[in-house]
This record gives sequence, C-alpha cells and structure tokens, in this order.
Amino acid sequence: MKKGILLCLGFITISLTNAQDITDALRYAKDDVQGTARYRALSGAFGALGGDMSAITINPAGSSVFNDSHISISLSNQNNKTETQYFNGKEDTSDSNFDLNQIGAAFVFNNRNANSNWKKFTLGVTYNKIEDYNNDWFAHGTNNRNSIGNYFLENAQGQELFVFYPSNNELSQYFNINENLIANNDNLYNELSYQFLGEVENSQQQQNFLGYQSFILEPETTDNTNTVYTSNIADGEYRQEYTYAATGYNGKFTINASTQYGENLFLGVNINTHFINYEHTTYLFEQNNNAGSLINEVGFKNSLKTIGSGVSIQLGGILKVAKQLRIGLSYDTPTWYTIEDETRQSIKTLSYDGIALEGGGTFYNANINPRVINLFEQYNLKTPGKLTGSVAYVFGTRGLLSFDYSVKDYSNTKFKPSSDAYFSYQNSVINDNLTTAATYKIGGEYKIKQFSLRGGFRFEESPYKNEETVGDLTGYSLGLGYNFGKLKLDLTFDQWQRETNYQLYQVGLTDTANLDSKNANVTMSVSFNL
Repeated sequence: MKKGILLCLGFITISLTNAQDITDALRYAKDDVQGTARYRALSGAFGALGGDMSAITINPAGSSVFNDSHISISLSNQNNKTETQYFNGKEDTSDSNFDLNQIGAAFVFNNRNANSNWKKFTLGVTYNKIEDYNNDWFAHGTNNRNSIGNYFLENAQGQELFVFYPSNNELSQYFNINENLIANNDNLYNELSYQFLGEVENSQQQQNFLGYQSFILEPETTDNTNTVYTSNIADGEYRQEYTYAATGYNGKFTINASTQYGENLFLGVNINTHFINYEHTTYLFEQNNNAGSLINEVGFKNSLKTIGSGVSIQLGGILKVAKQLRIGLSYDTPTWYTIEDETRQSIKTLSYDGIALEGGGTFYNANINPRVINLFEQYNLKTPGKLTGSVAYVFGTRGLLSFDYSVKDYSNTKFKPSSDAYFSYQNSVINDNLTTAATYKIGGEYKIKQFSLRGGFRFEESPYKNEETVGDLTGYSLGLGYNFGKLKLDLTFDQWQRETNYQLYQVGLTDTANLDSKNANVTMSVSFNL
C-alpha cells in the first residue's frame, strides 16, 4: 500500500486498497440494447441493415447505407421493477429515470467520378449509452443460517489481534499527532486506525477493525498475538434487511468511417472511446433476540464510486447478395479500460441488555464512521470482444425482417496487470465461473404510407456457467414511426426480464437474494436528413 494523504484530520483521509472481483468485471463487460427508437424497436437486430445511427454501433458499415447526411437524437424514460425473495421475505421495488440515450450525425460524401467503383464515403460521430446502472431494490427475510457476524468472523479468524488493533503510540508516531489527543478522542482513534490499516496493511484488516471496534468480534484472549475469535452475535434467527441503490451509466463515443464499393458492398470501421460513471450503496440492517447475544442490532453500510475510460475498435461489412437479401459481419475488439474506485464504510451496533464491558461502564453499543475514503490503486480491465453475424430481407418499400447472432466469451475478461497476485486469483475465478454466451435478436418493420409498424425479440444467454447466478435474458419491443419527409419521428416501448441470485457478501454472509428484474423503456427519437 502507498501512503495516503491526510486531507483533514478526523474528517477525510485517503488510502489505497484492493477489492475488485468478478461482479465488477461482469458489470463493465455487459452491454444492453440502447440507442434510437427505431433500433430498439427491432430489438437491436440491425447488423445487416444499417441506415440508423445506433446501427453503426453494431456494424460500422451501416453508415454508408445512408443516401443523405443524417442527424438523430433520442430521449428515453427507463423504469426498473425488481421482485426480490430472500428466505421468507418478498418485496417489490421500482424506480425510473429520464435520460439522453443517443445523439449522432453521419455525413455522406458522394464520389463524383462516375467511373470509380467507390461510390461514396461516410464520416459519422455518435454517442450511445451502452448500459444504464440506475437501479434500486430492497430485500428482507429471516435468516436462520448466517449473521453479518460471520462476515467479520471469517475475515478475522487466524489474524493476530495487534495487526488490526493499532495502539495509540503507533498512530501517534505514524501521523505525528500527540498520543493523548488520540487517547481522549474515540472518533479520532477510529478514523486514524482505519486509515492506518488501509495504508500499512490492507482492506481485510479494515474489516477486522470494524468488527472488533463494533464489539461483534470477541478475541479468545486479550493477548496481542491472539488469532482465535468468536462472534458476540449468538446462533439463532436473524431478521435481515438489505438495501441496494445504484446510479450511473457506461457510455460510448464513436468516430465512424465507412464506404460503399460498387452497388452491393459496404465496409466500415469505428474507433470508440468508453467512459464509466458508476456509484452504488448497500446497507444491511440485522436484528436478533437470540439467547446469549451481546449484539442485537447491526447496521453496516458500504459505498462504491467508480470512474473509468476505455478504447475499442469495430470492423464490419454488409453485402447485398441479392436485390432483397443482405448479410452482415462485424467484430468488436476487446475494450481496454483504465478504472479508479473509491469506497466508504460505516457500522453501528446496539445491545438491548446494555451489558457493560469489563472495567467500566461502556456498553456494547458502537457507531463507527471513520469518514475515510479508500482510493483503490488504478487498475486495468480488458472486457471480451464480440463477433456478430447478421441477415436481413427487405421487401422493397413495404418492410423488412432482420436477424442478428452474436457471441461473446465472458471468461476472457481480465484484470490487469495479471502478474499481480490478487488480480491473478480473480482472473482464475472469472475463468472458472464465466463462459461464452450467445445473443439472438430478430426484428421486423412494416410500412403503411408514412407510418412504420415495428417489433422485435431478443434472447441473451447467461454469462455464467451455472446459469443461475445470472440467468438468461428475454426481451421484446414494439414501435411506431412517422415519416414527414426529411424529418422522422419514432416512438418505441421495449422491455426485458432476467433473474439473478445476488450474493450479499463474498465471505461469511454469502446467502443470496433472488432478483426478478424487469426493465421497461419508452424511447422517442427525432431524426432528419440534411
């Protein structure tokens, strides 16, 4: 660990830790069907069609299908509904948000040389949201197996007490602060100890400190070399409530170039820059009336904030094999991200009996809020590439049918540098648990004068080998468009559903909440030709 910077004594400090895992890796490896209303109305089945600003993000050759320069902008209202089941508890939660989903332009340059096979060249710039992370849900139930005490117990077992319980003298020397000041201020001691452990030790020792200072962990002896602990939360039943609140998005800015060769071949390339802005907070409240419990209530809060940037390239082509039949092929390279994380933690405990500690009148009640921001070491993440094959049949001016098939090997997701022991272990976890997943999309459009009626369906396989941690995704879409001439207005409703078994913590309290998530969107796009 590198030494942090003490910004404001007792309020905010900075330290460096490591805690990235398979959940973080998969979050940034996935992408959703986002973009224009027309694109979403066909469930994203646009790989062999082109002629749409969001279709460019699937197959970069699609911009050369435009006959004229084109601009579009899309706004979307997203509604998330999550049904949770956790032991005997069931709950429904929902939230919604309104956001800019897409904006872009393509500029078509026709070749005036009639003897050349290169008919036109197109340059495009577009922004598309890849994934929306806004999501809130709540789970509750009575757990008769695991307490939050097990989380702290498994972290601490085998660790020497003095390692995660720094003395006032250690803190005084490390921070160059008067020892008496630390001894007479519990909040200051907690802040400095938590920071000290993050800078000198690791995040595991920070968890051990929180468990010990909140009276959950009980050492077998008070000797500094003690390595055996028990929990002051007795066996029995635990009423648990878990709140999850997330905001943010993964967006992609694309510079596109494509060309038309002859009458039937379109080729294109995209250079993409990606950016991540993500935050989530979890809060576990646990209550018990078990005989022998010295701790009856626990409130444990964890917050994560992530920012990141990345780059990727896409190559693609569309071929008209017949007057009405088109095929498309595109390849997305892996995305190489550089990511920074920061976390915060706090914990409260309460004893109903108010049992005093030995030697004084301090009760088994604690409120540990270190007010410390843990800044993770900047790290790299490589998400897997994707191959997409497409076919479309165009019924003249009356309508079309389109089908896309994509494959992505999620086990190729890698933390970097892989020479780091922690990242090497996490990469092994990813390789052991994730697999290749296919996505199937089908969409159709039928035109009645100026009106266009649209619909689509998609199916995404689970990225997990067990198909249970994250289940398969199914979705459908319906849309309507009206052509005013140079101006077009499109409106679409689309919805997808997926079940997930969300594990509360990595160790100890590893029970899962079953989430049945439904995501519904209404998207409106305005586009016009120049």
